[in-house]
Amino acid sequence: MSDAVEAVVKAKKAPKQEEGGAVEHRLMALAENRIAIEGVTPEIDGGRFAVKRVEGEPLVVEADVFGDGHDKIAAALVYGPSDAPFSGEVPLTFVENDRWTASVTFDRPGPYRYSIIAWRDIYATWRDEAKKKRDAGKLTDLELTEARHLVRDAHGSGRGSVEDRAALEALSKRLDEYAAKGDGEGQYALMQEEATVALLSAAGLRVNLSRYDHDVPVWVDRTAAAFSAWYEIFPRSQSGDVNRHGTFDDVIARLPEIEEMGFDVLYFPPIHPIGKTNRKGKNNTLTPGETDPGSPYAIGSADGGHDALHPELGTFEDFARLVKAAKGHGLEIAIDFAIQCSPDHPWIKSHPEWFDWRPDGTIKFAENPPKKYEDIVNVHFYRGALPSIWYALRDIVLFWLDNGVRIFRVDNPHTKPFPFWEWMIAEVRKVDPGAIFLAEAFTRPKVMKRLAKVGYNQSYSYFTWRNLKWELEAYLNELTGEECAEYMRPNFFVNTPDINPVYLQVSGRPGFRTRLALAATLGGNYGVYSGFELCEFLPVPGKEEYLNSEKYEIRAFDWKAPGNIRDDIAFFNRLRREEPALHDFRSLAFFNFYNDRVLYYAKRTADRSSYLLFIVTLDPHQPQGGHFEVPLWEFGLSDDRSVRVEDMVTGQRHVWQGKMQHWWLNPAERPYAVFKITV
Repeated sequence: MSDAVEAVVKAKKAPKQEEGGAVEHRLMALAENRIAIEGVTPEIDGGRFAVKRVEGEPLVVEADVFGDGHDKIAAALVYGPSDAPFSGEVPLTFVENDRWTASVTFDRPGPYRYSIIAWRDIYATWRDEAKKKRDAGKLTDLELTEARHLVRDAHGSGRGSVEDRAALEALSKRLDEYAAKGDGEGQYALMQEEATVALLSAAGLRVNLSRYDHDVPVWVDRTAAAFSAWYEIFPRSQSGDVNRHGTFDDVIARLPEIEEMGFDVLYFPPIHPIGKTNRKGKNNTLTPGETDPGSPYAIGSADGGHDALHPELGTFEDFARLVKAAKGHGLEIAIDFAIQCSPDHPWIKSHPEWFDWRPDGTIKFAENPPKKYEDIVNVHFYRGALPSIWYALRDIVLFWLDNGVRIFRVDNPHTKPFPFWEWMIAEVRKVDPGAIFLAEAFTRPKVMKRLAKVGYNQSYSYFTWRNLKWELEAYLNELTGEECAEYMRPNFFVNTPDINPVYLQVSGRPGFRTRLALAATLGGNYGVYSGFELCEFLPVPGKEEYLNSEKYEIRAFDWKAPGNIRDDIAFFNRLRREEPALHDFRSLAFFNFYNDRVLYYAKRTADRSSYLLFIVTLDPHQPQGGHFEVPLWEFGLSDDRSVRVEDMVTGQRHVWQGKMQHWWLNPAERPYAVFKITV
């Protein structure tokens, strides 16, 4: 025997020499997992990150499930809390081409998981083959004997309820009685009854029971994570007097008129003590006056840091009163979580290891070249700061949870480590699964998506800069139709204290109404920074920044000044609450409107009971119109049929006959139209 042949023979014999039959055990496990389960959706990065849903929202799971040969197979979706055994099971139904699907909902926030199991359904296989043989006149006693064995084996399997096992015993006795009388037709008919099918489906043997090779994590949020309307204000500008610093009581006084506009979330930039070192003056000047209040993002002074309140705003008792009052007006308070410090922050002295120091012993100020932020310094997350800074920042969030805040807008999270966010958000969720984090990350797409994967409930987006029809359609199709729809929820802020979009600078009141209509109806979450309702647009020349920004000075506004668009805001927020079609961000479809300056789209429920069409002109200066297609096909109607139409703005009712219709929009009058369709 050659050396090569001998080596092959030894290799083949070697497994039998392993102790304890390890090879045989592995072989048996491999053989048992006979059904192929693949192509499972949704799952993110092979189960590395959680799929996201909200309480009561269906999770539709699909998978390719198939086996060898011609045996019938069955499959089920198994699910339950992430820290407990699977507690639920839903049968998968066959779609086509070995594709199967099932749906499940979760009724409360928290971590869950799902997987898929499949098996050879020997009863379904028998039923199918027996019918074919009977129809061909070839059904024999042997097939009927197999049927009786199937029922007995099912009874002995231990599956099903006590009632199921009793029913199996009764079924077995009836089959034996028919067999004793030689009644083959009776046995066959009994095995085909619907009750028998249901019983053996619930309690029958699962031969070659196979399971998907891992569990898929699911995170379930409360509804506000996916559906909310935000209103951002600077509390210090709520007094109505530029010479008097606003207080939490001033904010309370404004709550009724904020409620009139229909918002859900009232969001504050940082409300902590503001440092004095390198304080910024009006319009970001480096030479502030004695009375300039500074930027609230320069957090920390002798009065405290991230767990303190700016003294001029009020006390924690005042803040608690505000949280309670806001709730009475249907509003939830959100605050900024900005991980940055004024040079006066107490942490700099108590924890110098948390900061970067230059070789000359000076602290390193924040920079984003060529921009410099002389009034703030950043913490770092590694070296001597790990793990103490991680614990400290987590405890800041938990502190505000204790003070009634459950929503946090996080400043520049993309400049902090992904592992920190994944850990910190998970830690907070152990205390409150309903905590919500909004990522203020206007950065590269993959970075934004990674932040959503590691736990952020909402994300800022590029919507602010998508103005053309093709841009909006392409971007929304990505957000609603690609994998990111399973874990990333954009928040369509129309403006922010940092961003005064060029479109708003040049479009006048019609442009503000257009952007409102788009944000409120395209997005599940959207927000406005106060002043938007007044069509505030004055920029720093040549920049997307506000002139006389509230970031650096106290402002006073007439919140109901002529020309405001409060009624438009109230209309859309009311429509959002009343129409289920707007509750699901992914219920979007774009249709043909034969004018590139008009965006035309639908939001609809699966059963079409809430079906809205939106026509919005993107041109704030000139009237635009054109022909458009009524989506009759979505109701199973031919092109010549009619639908009933309600104008949701005016209340007028129409009938549209046929697929092609025409509409005209004058932006000076109203740049949008909203229709509810019924058949």
